[in-house]
Amino acid sequence: MMMFSTLYRRAAAALALAAAAALGLAGCAQSGAPLAQADTTSAATAQPQTAALASAEPQQFVLDNGLTLIVQPDHRAPTVVQMLWVRAGSMDEVDGVSGVAHMLEHMMFKGSAKLAPGEYSRRVAEMGGRDNAFTSDDMTVYFQQIPASKLPQAMALEAERFANSRFSDDEFARELAVVKEERRMRTEDDPRAMLIEQLQAAAFVASPYHRPVIGWMGDLDSLTADDVRAFFRQWYVPANAALVVAGDVRPEQALALARRHWGGIAPAAARALVRKPRPEPAQKGVRRIEVKASAEQAMVVLAFKVPQLQGLEPSPENDDALALTVLSAVLDGYSGARLERALTQGKSRVADAVSASNGLMGRGPQLFYLSGVPAPGKTASQVEAALRAQVARIAREGVSAAELARVKTQWVAAKVYERDSVMAQAYSLGGAWVQGLPLDTDEQIIARLKQITGAQVRAVAQKYFGDDQLTVGVLNPQPRDPNAPQPRPALAGARHGDTQ
Repeated sequence: MMMFSTLYRRAAAALALAAAAALGLAGCAQSGAPLAQADTTSAATAQPQTAALASAEPQQFVLDNGLTLIVQPDHRAPTVVQMLWVRAGSMDEVDGVSGVAHMLEHMMFKGSAKLAPGEYSRRVAEMGGRDNAFTSDDMTVYFQQIPASKLPQAMALEAERFANSRFSDDEFARELAVVKEERRMRTEDDPRAMLIEQLQAAAFVASPYHRPVIGWMGDLDSLTADDVRAFFRQWYVPANAALVVAGDVRPEQALALARRHWGGIAPAAARALVRKPRPEPAQKGVRRIEVKASAEQAMVVLAFKVPQLQGLEPSPENDDALALTVLSAVLDGYSGARLERALTQGKSRVADAVSASNGLMGRGPQLFYLSGVPAPGKTASQVEAALRAQVARIAREGVSAAELARVKTQWVAAKVYERDSVMAQAYSLGGAWVQGLPLDTDEQIIARLKQITGAQVRAVAQKYFGDDQLTVGVLNPQPRDPNAPQPRPALAGARHGDTQ
């Protein structure tokens, strides 16, 4: 089952976006000083609204200050998604201030030179829209879904807070308490999430991926408002951001609006975007961790270091990254896939649930995950052996033509369905920009995946699943302490700040 893939920080990013988008937001502060009068021209005045109008090709522009603008016209409904992508996430942090990228995402809703705390979301709601944001290892993303006629106002709001974020120390202190509680609820009170966090920390030594996106609690305890302001000044500059607009909008109109509202923001200094390489050293031998926590069932997660997709040009590493993605889909890409049939069904059942996923793309090193929850009477070690046995079987025997055809057909279908969602279209375009890839990345990857052969899948199953690439995490369930506090209810103040 794919149920565990949302625990992985770089797996199933689209699912994480969908979860974030489902959280509707409403402002709660009084309005501050008004923004400059925004253009109220409808974003759709030159286009009739009929279902017959298909999506046009996306277009990309770069303003003089370095900001990238990507526009995806889709005139089938009078709505627009605006997404601001900042190429700054937890991997851009340094030790001692983990969680600062996520904390800044929260503080971006707490005011600017012309917006009072909470006013941004209140104004979006008054437009008939909804907004939210999320932070990952690789980026921070802010998005709004609004009527097309409100794009000028929404763009003015986004540019204002990007250029002029302001928040008081008191606002920071209040929001830091919310983030700490978010960490307690989503990680410390969730044994499986705690397992994944500890597994990531063990798998990566030098890579900044060893730190959790939300931050270590000790770092949050000492985080200051000035730490957040410094991170904002360093990374929230036009050359490190992309504005994606998808929906009922004309490219030339979006460009004119971007020049008006974003063009006056000062470009970054040459030193602002300097990043030090932090390569991960070669692993020598299997690593194992155990997490003891109050839980009803054990869980085992296997993380294998694998190559990431670096560009779209054919190369041995890129071809292997794509073949590993096919392998993960064969193992767990559809109902009745190999892991489900072999481990969760029949008299030989060893697991209640299983999962496989491959981290195809990212700004840092990637992992291939296998996970399982032991069935009653079975152990984590038995599930671990069964998971590895299924990969070993593919390494010996390969995969069938029917399996390859099934997963490839599903990818093509998923790409077609994506075109029905302007949110998904915007996410796809922004995600490609973060990785430095072209606008048609999804189409190119699908085309490349369709060319992967059974021999390539068998070859990567033979190559990447040895002990020297492996970190194993086991959740060791403990009886619940009757004196321990009960699990916390959902956070009333944590509507922003979803992390991947």
